[in-house]
Amino acid sequence: MKNAIEVNNLVKKYDDKFKLGELTLKIPSGQIVGLIGENGAGKTTLIKLVLNVINKDSGDIKIFEKDYKAYETEIKQDVGVVLDDMFFPELLTAKDVSLVMKDIYKNWDDNLYYNYLKDFNIPIDKQIKKLSKGMRKKLEIVTAISHKPKLLILDEPTSGLDPVVRNEILDMFLKFIKDDNHTILLSTHITTDLEHIADHIIFIDKGLKILDSSRDEIIDNYGILKCDIDYFNKIDKEDILKYKKNKYDYQILVSDIKKMKKKYKTCVFDKITLEDLMLLMIKGEK
Repeated sequence: MKNAIEVNNLVKKYDDKFKLGELTLKIPSGQIVGLIGENGAGKTTLIKLVLNVINKDSGDIKIFEKDYKAYETEIKQDVGVVLDDMFFPELLTAKDVSLVMKDIYKNWDDNLYYNYLKDFNIPIDKQIKKLSKGMRKKLEIVTAISHKPKLLILDEPTSGLDPVVRNEILDMFLKFIKDDNHTILLSTHITTDLEHIADHIIFIDKGLKILDSSRDEIIDNYGILKCDIDYFNKIDKEDILKYKKNKYDYQILVSDIKKMKKKYKTCVFDKITLEDLMLLMIKGEK
């Protein structure tokens, strides 16, 4: 399987405040890959490095097996981008956006664009400044898709949106990914979205990759073992990835829930969610 994005030994330093990497990862073509981590973990930095918005200190980045430095000349036409701090001039209308984009992207499809506008009830002649936050975000995503990219790179595309709008946008992503040549890299804090649509999860913390696995493997294999304070001392330390001490019990993150159920038969086990995983991996003790 070819990779839409490949990153090897990538490093970006911000004085003594933050360092990303060394980071190595692959985004396979034909998948939705979720990028998770708390604020300041390095997700947006990684995306901006891939898009050549900021300069790396070392390492290699490839998009469609080409050096990322060719983004503006060779790669841009096949990549749709929605960043959290992205915006159109507020005096423009959706109709104006089309006129601008058709001069930038050779594969811009007006019919596709206006069909999306109709499907999502986005006004054609209303200035962007008068649109709701949800309408603006849908317009950004529709614009990113309407030049027929092979790769969508999305940073917090559903942040702050109500559940109805979020579901509309997630459905748009699922429709886009039906083409096996299409790929989505989706950075988000809303982990429930990824549980519904992601094929693969990459978890970054403090600039480092701490988990890189399929969504199904995470949901099927990881779990939470619950036990009282007395029983906690009986748990083998090699079985504990991270733990959290509560008032009356312990929550223990385990990586092989089926094996642990056989080993600790009197304990209670909960299935993992991506939010549980994040909280325990970041805030749990070891």
